[in-house]
Amino acid sequence: MFFGAHRETMRASWASILEAIKVSDGMPVSDLARELKMSYMGVKQHCLKLVELGYLEEWRVPRAKKEVGRPEKLYRMTPKCDGLFPEAGVGLTLAVLEGVKQLYGDSAPEKLLFHHFQVLKEQWQPKVRAGKSLVEKATRLADIRDKSGWFSKCHYDAGTGFRIEEFHSPLAKVYAEYPNAARMEVQMMEQLLGTKIVRNEASTGKGRKRVVYEIATLGVRQEGAERLDPPAPKAADGEQGSLF
Repeated sequence: MFFGAHRETMRASWASILEAIKVSDGMPVSDLARELKMSYMGVKQHCLKLVELGYLEEWRVPRAKKEVGRPEKLYRMTPKCDGLFPEAGVGLTLAVLEGVKQLYGDSAPEKLLFHHFQVLKEQWQPKVRAGKSLVEKATRLADIRDKSGWFSKCHYDAGTGFRIEEFHSPLAKVYAEYPNAARMEVQMMEQLLGTKIVRNEASTGKGRKRVVYEIATLGVRQEGAERLDPPAPKAADGEQGSLF
């Protein structure tokens, strides 16, 4: 079943078509129309639109030897549909972090988060550093984060300077449990851009909140900006092992 929000906000006919195809190996328009009690042409138009948007693809299957006619055209889902259906998310993440804390001590969750930001840094660095100026690098970073779910945009004005503003964070619940992770994120961004960044949470005054990353546009490099400092180890009673 779709995420509730997806089911409620997308076109009902599209949702019905995608759900029917999800539980099949691919379906022709005729079968979809019969199962969904919709007109053939109506279903065909919806399928063609979903192909255009990248959610479905056409698939031609040769008919059996005894059957006459051209190969049958089926529709099946593309990987773009993966994000429409529930997957393990922040609940699993927090449970895993709590589990490693119980097994390996209080510092273990932050060590895993530290490793996560190191991986992100390595993944994002080639695209970010391809920018020729600090502004271009920051714009590239904001674009990467926006596509990764942060709702991130660059802004500049004479009063507040250059900044990245974000209206959503996929890691917000993780930061609520592990505040140091937000510091690690800022440190990663500083190393990608080679300049100091100040993170603030601000209200829009209309009931919404945003995170603002103020960027030092002169490119003031922080001492040690080429490395991401790991969290300090913490001793814990009854540790059963060590992580990292």
